[in-house]
Amino acid sequence: MARNNKIQVPGARVAMDQLKADVMKAQGYTVDPAKPSNVKFEIADELGIPLSKGYNGELTSEQAGKIGGPIGGNMVKEMVRLAQEQMLKK
Repeated sequence: MARNNKIQVPGARVAMDQLKADVMKAQGYTVDPAKPSNVKFEIADELGIPLSKGYNGELTSEQAGKIGGPIGGNMVKEMVRLAQEQMLKK
């Protein structure tokens, strides 16, 4: 599956994948450090959503949101927490 989203900062993909792995591990999910994006399959399975590798055009946007929402939402919460922590240090 190709990644269509583009990270604006060159080289940031590795750091974002590491953040995803760390955040989702903290949420109790099993994360493969080499492929942190695969956590979406565990979430989909937990929710009973038929997600497979490759094309998933049969999924509704609601189903896709239920899979991606917890991942992205938890990543944003962690980034805000880290930013607040940095601001307090200054």
